[in-house]
Amino acid sequence: MSTRPLAVVTGASSGIGFELAQVFAENGWDLLITAEDRRVHEAAKSIERRGADVLAVRADLANPSEVDDLAAAIGRAGHPVEALAINAGIGAGGRFVAETDLGRELRMIDINVRSSVQLAKLVLPAMAERGGGRVMFTSSVAATVPGTYQAVYDASKSFIQSFATALRAELAGAGVTVTVLMPGPTATAFWSRAGMDDTLLSSGPMDDPARVAEQAYAALVAGDERVVTANGAVRLQVLASRFLPDSVKAAVLGVLARPGSGRQQRPRLDSNQRPSD
Repeated sequence: MSTRPLAVVTGASSGIGFELAQVFAENGWDLLITAEDRRVHEAAKSIERRGADVLAVRADLANPSEVDDLAAAIGRAGHPVEALAINAGIGAGGRFVAETDLGRELRMIDINVRSSVQLAKLVLPAMAERGGGRVMFTSSVAATVPGTYQAVYDASKSFIQSFATALRAELAGAGVTVTVLMPGPTATAFWSRAGMDDTLLSSGPMDDPARVAEQAYAALVAGDERVVTANGAVRLQVLASRFLPDSVKAAVLGVLARPGSGRQQRPRLDSNQRPSD
């Protein structure tokens, strides 16, 4: 059995999750990664080239039974989980009343919220009993504003921020740290998958997911309460949001996230390119 620590990363076939798994591998961790698509196996092969032992588990976290199966696979991994990065999530943009699909929004709640609670409930007790471990939840700077034209997504990320912060307080002194990752707009396939390629929000400066992952890993290892991985302008917006009324924040986001507000569609990686989108 490997003597390297084990990290579990969800949503690891692409984007921030894939890059975060690579950072773990480069820093001497073995990994169990999961995603709903077949690319999770391709991602595992890529990560293994960094010297890690990687187990890929394909699971649709919108399905509670598959979250149970994932937890069972974690239990069979052979050594305890030292780090858990609950990163999987999806988005959806558009007018809630007139445009968005209820089925997709309920699936978003299942993945972003319910599966995060379920997996934490299944994995954290062993960490607390052992007296050691690091947990990271991926929220978003979107958690700080009312989500005009992305109402369910922003609400789901607000839930994650609140939930993670409460767990951190409950686990104080137990040897288990809980960190909230709050990325700003990042150059991933999130925008096309969420149907937000034509918005001003997706047309502005984007952060590199590899850089976001490096900052996230550093915060996780340090046991920080939260890390905002965003460019300077977004950081200022997050700071300003502490002092602005919700009505003002909702109006500003409405300008940026309104469907069709962008002047041109940002190019996106297609599904045949390497799993870093």
